[in-house]
Amino acid sequence: MLRHLAIRDFVIVDRLELEFSPGFGALTGETGAGKSILIDALALALGDRADAGVVRAGCDKAEVAATFDIAGLPQVSAWLSANDLDAGDELILRRVLDAGGRSRGYINGSSATAQQMREVGEFLVDIHGQHAHQSLLRGDAQRVLFDTHAGLSDPAQQVATAWRAWREAEQALKSAATGAESLEREREQLEWQVRELDTLAFSGDEWAALEIEHKRLGHAASLIDGARFALDALADGEAACSGNLDRVASRITGLAGYDPALQEVSGLLQSASAELAEAVSTLRRYADRVDLDPARLVEIERRMEAVLACARKYRVQPNELPGLLAGWQARLATLAAAADIDALAARVEAVQADYLNLARALSVGRQRAAGEMGAAVSALMQQLALASGRFEVVLLPLAEGAACGLEQVEFRVGGLAGAEAKPLAKVASGGELSRISLAIQVLTSRSASVPTLIFDEVDVGIGGGVAEIVGRLLRELGGERQVLCVTHLPQVAARAEWQWQVSKATRDGVTLSSIQPLDDERRVCEIARMLGGVEVTDITLAHAGELLHPKGASLGARSTPENVQK
Repeated sequence: MLRHLAIRDFVIVDRLELEFSPGFGALTGETGAGKSILIDALALALGDRADAGVVRAGCDKAEVAATFDIAGLPQVSAWLSANDLDAGDELILRRVLDAGGRSRGYINGSSATAQQMREVGEFLVDIHGQHAHQSLLRGDAQRVLFDTHAGLSDPAQQVATAWRAWREAEQALKSAATGAESLEREREQLEWQVRELDTLAFSGDEWAALEIEHKRLGHAASLIDGARFALDALADGEAACSGNLDRVASRITGLAGYDPALQEVSGLLQSASAELAEAVSTLRRYADRVDLDPARLVEIERRMEAVLACARKYRVQPNELPGLLAGWQARLATLAAAADIDALAARVEAVQADYLNLARALSVGRQRAAGEMGAAVSALMQQLALASGRFEVVLLPLAEGAACGLEQVEFRVGGLAGAEAKPLAKVASGGELSRISLAIQVLTSRSASVPTLIFDEVDVGIGGGVAEIVGRLLRELGGERQVLCVTHLPQVAARAEWQWQVSKATRDGVTLSSIQPLDDERRVCEIARMLGGVEVTDITLAHAGELLHPKGASLGARSTPENVQK
């Protein structure tokens, strides 16, 4: 669960540090005070797209750090280990965004990409935005949400992969049937080119060896003369230095018996004499081996000219010829396979059968989950003052199948505008759509594995007694996991176990947003403000107190979290 959030120079927040508690918490405040900024900042830490516009005016950078307790989340620990990141009971996601738009991400202090932050963030937080109900009008969004809730995301992905393989196989078969003549011409040309390079029999390492041998043979006379000159100077000449060095070393060694200070010099001279003797021995072996070989030089030059001619012909460097040959051979193999119509047709049948097997298994899972989800959402709709409504997940067969499977998923609602169930977009008003969306989100959140759920003004278009039911649903959800709700509804906020108030003020000509934890007394005042507007009367205060502490009901509120703002 989310434990700590630190925000610095983000939009209209200068510095803010918050400590989170379990259960259901509410974030309230005037419109425009910056309630959604908290959600936006957390989304940035979770790998959301970075926009330089969120850096507070006049600042060089914005920074957000979120700390999570991941004890009991083995999937997160496994992900961290798989990505060579430190894994313990705590996870820290940190994102820094400069005014130029460049961002840097860190996971437990190690540099990380935004993609990595998004991947691990999916295990930690699920954010339901205030416009989530609008996406429910799209068929693809309905299908993804349904598959996710039913635990069918992986099978759906496998079906999509099999569908692409099927289409690619069909395209290969079609290309082979319509382009046989051009493929044959390409094959003949490649065969000729491959034969030429096969005849050349040139390997990748050969060119470097040829260059070394050519250089040695081309300068053989100079190498022989140089070796002889060195041997004369070191050992064979009248004034050879090896004899002089031996005499000097012997003399100094004798003198070292009289003065130990010469011992070091004696040792160095003896070492130099030994190394000189080794150098002379190596030179003698080299001089014996080096020989003039004009015939071999001509052979090497002919070989190099043949390689260079072939390289120039195909406009590559000599050492690139082996790679060119390998590419042509691979292309020939592809063309051979493409020319085999029977093999391609068999391939189409095989991948089609694979797709159909996976798609049929997905259909079985969808049929089983459709009724369960329809009944569960319908039950929640009854609680949200949609007693006459019923929710259905309809699976519409697709004649030839598609990447999504053998059917399209469509959400339908019946009983609101007639008995017949119709697509969601055609029967629900704005308020009804908000309530249906909330019912779906609450249901899918119950089945999700993430420990933290955030609802950003998802209760728009809801009021009165329905709002109180929404608050109760979120409170029940908070008993299972951590829930934070940004809300304008006093009935929802009153059901929270802890509450923060967002306010905006101008200090030294700069508008800044701040968040304050509310104790019981201040919660009454804030909920009264939400009930009565600018003027808070004794009546609204009494009403707020009744919302917070309804007679005969015990909310079992937990202690207010200790929040720290800096």
